Amino acid sequence: MSYNIVVLVEEPVSDWDARQIVALHADTPEPVRYHVLIPVEDAASRVESTIGSLAASEVMGTAAMYVDEADLERVHEEIRAASKRSLAQSLEAFAKAGAQAGGEVTATDPLDRLCALSQECGAAEIIILTRPHVIAELFHVDWTARARRRLKVPVLHLLARGEPDWESEVEAGHAAEAEERARRETNGGAAGTTSGTA
Repeated sequence: MSYNIVVLVEEPVSDWDARQIVALHADTPEPVRYHVLIPVEDAASRVESTIGSLAASEVMGTAAMYVDEADLERVHEEIRAASKRSLAQSLEAFAKAGAQAGGEVTATDPLDRLCALSQECGAAEIIILTRPHVIAELFHVDWTARARRRLKVPVLHLLARGEPDWESEVEAGHAAEAEERARRETNGGAAGTTSGTA
């Protein structure tokens, strides 16, 4: 029997994120299997938002835009293809981390499919991985809250993060330490000068 985990993501899982997720279950006695779920963005919504962002140009004298069904279907196909590539990249990241993973893309409401998939595979837990941007975080934190209300399994919300640049972080730390030493020396020297003239 395997320990099934459904991972709902909004963008491809990076190698770093896959390693971090797999590390959470390193001591699980049963074999762990991840089920990656990627929502397909709605093509009509994307076209509408693009047109909406161009609405200001209409005020400037641009002709009104018309999007026919063929264009909408082409955009939809591009989005589906991108979602499938995202899924393949995510599954590859889990494979590199030594984990068993399968997955799917869904055009239905992500939470509805998450709940159905959790029941289908007998999920022991759910992981929701979202972008770290503040606006995206506020928007998608609702996925986690809604999933917790609807499911009777633990739901963990993680923020996606790429591989950290340890060298840059170390260099930034050294620069901060040097700046602090310089500040102390400047303040210490000024205090010594003042006490010497008193």
